[in-house]
Amino acid sequence: MRDDDWDDLDAGLGDVEDADGADDDLEDDDLADDDVEDEDLDDDFPLGDGTAETGAVVSCPYCGEPVEIVLDPGSGSDQEYVEDCEVCCRPWRVRVRYDRFGQADVEAIGEDD
Repeated sequence: MRDDDWDDLDAGLGDVEDADGADDDLEDDDLADDDVEDEDLDDDFPLGDGTAETGAVVSCPYCGEPVEIVLDPGSGSDQEYVEDCEVCCRPWRVRVRYDRFGQADVEAIGEDD
């Protein structure tokens, strides 16, 4: 198809509407709505935009072996849960505290401590 043919086709179509009758033209107001949505996401995810730590290496309080664990910043800035050592299989508590910059302070504590 030649460029002139495309121009003729475009001229014949005019404004194209969706099946629901909505115009597909992007307005400046639509862009402003995106900014509001981004602010809402900041409220939902106060630790930022992916800069929070998502992993750490801790020493098992029982066998002393280093164990790599996965962190979930989306679970809040203060967390405590139980995880089993992948070396000796004993359970220990993991405490995670995120600061406002997304840096994690992680502790592994024996269940009997």
